[in-house]
Amino acid sequence: MGMDPALKATLQKQRYHIVGEHGGVKTCHWTKESLIRDRACYKGTFYGVKSHTCMQMSPVVDQCNLACTYCWREPHMDTLELTDQDPLDLLYESVRAQRRLLTGFGGNDKVNPEKFAEAQDPKHVAISLNGEPTLYTRLAEYMDLCHQHGMTTMLVTNGTLPKVLEKLDTLPTQLYVSVDAPNKQVFDDVCRPKWNSGAWEQFEKTIDLLPSLDTRIVCRHTLMKGVNMNENHVREFA
Repeated sequence: MGMDPALKATLQKQRYHIVGEHGGVKTCHWTKESLIRDRACYKGTFYGVKSHTCMQMSPVVDQCNLACTYCWREPHMDTLELTDQDPLDLLYESVRAQRRLLTGFGGNDKVNPEKFAEAQDPKHVAISLNGEPTLYTRLAEYMDLCHQHGMTTMLVTNGTLPKVLEKLDTLPTQLYVSVDAPNKQVFDDVCRPKWNSGAWEQFEKTIDLLPSLDTRIVCRHTLMKGVNMNENHVREFA
């Protein structure tokens, strides 16, 4: 079926470059900051990542199984359509899209020409732009190809598909799991599962799975005053 035309038009107005049927690339704020002001995001501080060599993308910018209240990227498609786009095509199309997005920086006097040249060949792939990337059926193959091309991968997931993570033949260089609720009630109220009433239980399975995954792992919290950050919640998160 492909991406909903209205949603596709909206994303393109927001400067997404659509790749394939469901994928997308968008220039990260910190890629721009690195090129123009020589500033880096936290990945530069903690992991030595050069922000101008980072590509922000998702294989499924229009697909997510949650409708989180805080998500500025909703709405996604109302129906779930798993994609099996060829991972090599997805990678090459994404890099080409990244280069197109960066074209204008080449004529900016504030941009270091050497950094602009380096930015043409991404070294880091942040699979985090939009949607839930574990809905992409060939995710492991895609990350493996990234690694073969000398790129690191940073995968961000909502953690509701533990079987996908468990079966990954290739793990990301770094795995981020969004931990936005301390219990089922808050999870259902904040994360709002679309199709699976057992999403919280699946998320708990992911948390139990994490110690067995041989990669760097980060648990990320989106905290909202009066919603998921009172004293009881702190203890439950722990």
